[in-house]
Amino acid sequence: MEKIAKNLQLILMCIILISTVIAVGIEIYKMFESRLVTLADLLLMFLYLEVLAMVRVFWNQQSISITLPLLIAITALARFIILQGKEMDPSALVYEAVAIVLIAGAIVILRLRHSDKLGLKKKKSK
Repeated sequence: MEKIAKNLQLILMCIILISTVIAVGIEIYKMFESRLVTLADLLLMFLYLEVLAMVRVFWNQQSISITLPLLIAITALARFIILQGKEMDPSALVYEAVAIVLIAGAIVILRLRHSDKLGLKKKKSK
């Protein structure tokens, strides 16, 4: 059963990898065709880059750190705010900004949890 699950994970990662590469190609084609590159386009390309990095990390380590999906979430929220910001009331953007701050805070906490700066590391007993 474990081998089936592992093979299924690898198959799904291959599908995600191929789909992401195709999406990158489509996005580059759209930018080339329109002769316009916007900040939303760049953030979308960054999202694709992060997905590819997550696939690479999973392929090498057979696990995914929570940090990469959180970075993808922050970038996706920023892109959403940029795309919807022109049409929305500025006060409505507060919720998205709070979500970004919460996710960024989670990343900082996760990064520092193994750091000596917070004093969370156990001292080695002699």
